[in-house]
Amino acid sequence: MKNKLFYLCLLPLVLGSLSGCSKGETQPSENSEQPSSSEPDPEPKGSEPLPSDAGFPTTINYYDEPGVQIHYQRTKPGYIEWGLWIWSEGRDGAEYKFNYQDDYGTIAYYPLSLFGNPHSLGFIVKQLFEYAGDGNWKKDYDPDRFLDFDMLEKDEHDVYHVYLVSGKGSIYTNPQKTETMCGVNICQFNTASIIRIEANNPLSEVKLYKNDAEAEGYTVQDSGSTGKVKNVKLSSAANIEDAYTARITFESGPVANKIVSIRKLYTSAFEEEYKYDGELGAIYTNASTTFKVWSPVSSKILLRIYNKGTPTSVDAVDGNDTYDEFQMVKGEKGVFSYEVDGDLQGKYYTYVVFNAYNKDGREIVDPYAKSAGVNGLRGMVVDFSQAEPAGWDSVDYDQTDKKHLTVYETHVADITSSETWTGTETNRKKFAGMWESGTTYTENGKTVKTGFDHIKELGPNAIQIIPFFDQANDEVNVSFNWGYNPLNYNVVEGAYSSNPYDGYVRIRELKQMIKAYKAEGISMIMDVVYNHVNGLSGSNFDVLMPYYYFRYNDSTGSPSSGSGCGNDTASERAMFKKFMIDSAVFWTQEYKLDGFRFDLMGLHDVGTMNSLSQAVKAVNPNITIYGEAWNLSTAIDSSYKLANQSNANSFLNYGQFNDKGRDALLSGGLSPAYTKGWMNSEENPVQTEYLVESIKGITHSVTNDPNKTTNYATCHDNYTLHDRGIAAGIYNETKLEGANIIANSIVMMSQGISFMLAGEEMLRTKIVYDNEGNPVVNPDVTEQVVYKVSENSYASSYKTNEINYSWKVNHPNLFESYKKLLALKQNVGDLGLDQSQIQSSTTFSATSERNGSVLRIKFSDESYDYEAFIGAACLYKYAKDSTDPYVINLSGKEIYLDTDYQQGVTNQITLNAYETVVTKAPRS
Repeated sequence: MKNKLFYLCLLPLVLGSLSGCSKGETQPSENSEQPSSSEPDPEPKGSEPLPSDAGFPTTINYYDEPGVQIHYQRTKPGYIEWGLWIWSEGRDGAEYKFNYQDDYGTIAYYPLSLFGNPHSLGFIVKQLFEYAGDGNWKKDYDPDRFLDFDMLEKDEHDVYHVYLVSGKGSIYTNPQKTETMCGVNICQFNTASIIRIEANNPLSEVKLYKNDAEAEGYTVQDSGSTGKVKNVKLSSAANIEDAYTARITFESGPVANKIVSIRKLYTSAFEEEYKYDGELGAIYTNASTTFKVWSPVSSKILLRIYNKGTPTSVDAVDGNDTYDEFQMVKGEKGVFSYEVDGDLQGKYYTYVVFNAYNKDGREIVDPYAKSAGVNGLRGMVVDFSQAEPAGWDSVDYDQTDKKHLTVYETHVADITSSETWTGTETNRKKFAGMWESGTTYTENGKTVKTGFDHIKELGPNAIQIIPFFDQANDEVNVSFNWGYNPLNYNVVEGAYSSNPYDGYVRIRELKQMIKAYKAEGISMIMDVVYNHVNGLSGSNFDVLMPYYYFRYNDSTGSPSSGSGCGNDTASERAMFKKFMIDSAVFWTQEYKLDGFRFDLMGLHDVGTMNSLSQAVKAVNPNITIYGEAWNLSTAIDSSYKLANQSNANSFLNYGQFNDKGRDALLSGGLSPAYTKGWMNSEENPVQTEYLVESIKGITHSVTNDPNKTTNYATCHDNYTLHDRGIAAGIYNETKLEGANIIANSIVMMSQGISFMLAGEEMLRTKIVYDNEGNPVVNPDVTEQVVYKVSENSYASSYKTNEINYSWKVNHPNLFESYKKLLALKQNVGDLGLDQSQIQSSTTFSATSERNGSVLRIKFSDESYDYEAFIGAACLYKYAKDSTDPYVINLSGKEIYLDTDYQQGVTNQITLNAYETVVTKAPRS
């Protein structure tokens, strides 16, 4: 969550040359995807010697085709650790190494065919993965940079050259660094009749073309004295369907042809004229299917109907690229539609979109597609009655009060990826494995339940699964990622199904999983990521409506990147707001979901989130919604309120994670990993104000309403509790177990939703493994052998992310403690109070004692009065400095939970550091 953002999204996807990105959250984030390695180099021809220098070859091998050399000069040593992340339009980015060196610096030389012979490339200079910590790589210069080959000249070897200097954003065209590459920063309509052009070098001429012919009656004027800015005035207002191109000539000679952006023409008047309230997508009946798609700027859209969802590019044997094609009819509000007679269920379809930005047509998947073929490349016409498992009609929504929820967060694959899960092999890492019963693991003569049976035994009443919508992944050759790389929002991810080629199978198997959990009283919460897409350029949204669905920075015209993924979606736009609401309602209705967790919710506007929560509440009145309400910078008009913590009191029927309580527990957030919080600081007492507030359902300085608070210690982001303890210098396993339980004791006895990461109940760790599958030893620890662990495992292996059930064998007391804590939260009335009840209660209280070393909580239900005593790590210091131990009087009470399992206790018990004791007594 809060520490994912810049680690998670490996690369902002900017201005039409973009890589994939998955999720994110507020600091170095989520790209939840490890980039694929680059393709093999074509064979070079001939060579030429270069001046000698250390570290890299000094002889360039030239190719018999055009290439590019990116020269990089550092002011400090360490060339070997640095490389490039390069992407081109329509292609994912990948890491490329510098492969030569001369007396200027290092050189990355590659043929342009490697990138699809593009007109431009995007790149960043970055630390190579092999030299960075797990997920913790650095950029040399933050903003993305672009090479426009129209602005460059080739040398005698058919090679383009550019020169970089460490830490500087300039792109030079010579090694003397006296000339910078010409570039156009902004070329856009500022009004319907004024085009503004801003360049980085003086301009000599601008010509305007409309639909490939020079426009009539326009004038060009300088703006300012630098010659770098021109205003083009049209003789009449622009039509959004027309294609405008500016031919821009620099004084130094280069010429750029730039499409004029219409993003500023999407005004409130445009929204009023073109907002469409009707149904979109493939509207199916067994007699006919009507296809509807919104695209006011497009001149033509073709509908293609395929018999198969598999292109031959994916499977040359079983794939099929034949199709029937129909020209759709453009109607009111810019909606294209076409009705095809006959029963199309099980057929696949795409749209080919023609507009100013896609003159030759571009084939895309319908944003409203409800299922898809393999890899999400073709949408599917769905008859949902064909994909319902037996008994689905009897599945209902959960009625648990959200303030009594104990949410168990997991990834589909984590539950079954370990060798210690011994279920059906074909179900491993799949939806089917998530609900397979009867699996066990035996070690040293002890047998424990695993997988689904383990979750049932633990007893959470809600499960949150990190994204299972369709992701930009290879669903055939599957590798691990968290899934924060949205592709088709309303489609189930095929990698988790037994057959990703059949769009019905993924639907049916997800419903079977949901049905199985609900039958056990476990509600289903879906992690959703509407704040960014996998890649802006070429996305179905951007092809249909260029510049409409995303936010852009006014000063540069570049896409906004509050998500860290370079393509913040524009929830304030009427039609993306509609899409978010329609999508959430669809998932709630069709899959009978009980809740949503919103990734980077703070990027969405409050108005959209409020409307969405009301819409899904109309389907499921008891629905639970919470999200990451971090305060993020994004390009949105200041008149809009964002759904971040500062506006929490404006939220309707949804809430946010309580990072204040989390940070107090383990000094999380932006703090270095070695810093210590209440759960692991033995030497000094830690401020407990935020912890007491969390127990009372308060998110500090945000809201006092427990209905809007989700308390947690860990989630899929960042370290597990075990690994946080290791990072803080705790290597004793007893202490690690104790720190774990006191952290989640507070979470489970707090007002509001209680949330935990799967595996914490057995001291989960995320060990880093080398290429041979061996655990990597942490070289920074000399006291004993400690393995290196992953802080953000979005791009790590299945092995690093697995739930290993040998932990359960080795930590039986911890597991039993968790079972009791979850049962308390779910069943004791005083642990699910509203704000007014908390303020007036005579049976519930939370206090901090002995200089913050003990937290004491009182609560009751109809039958018992409970009292909890939780000893901080610093109780060690208190015990050393005092002859007065913290004694708990047991007169008239019984022990419900003692995480130290002290035996033979009668009238009193001494509270130790890292210990939770809960007593109960019959109510008089």
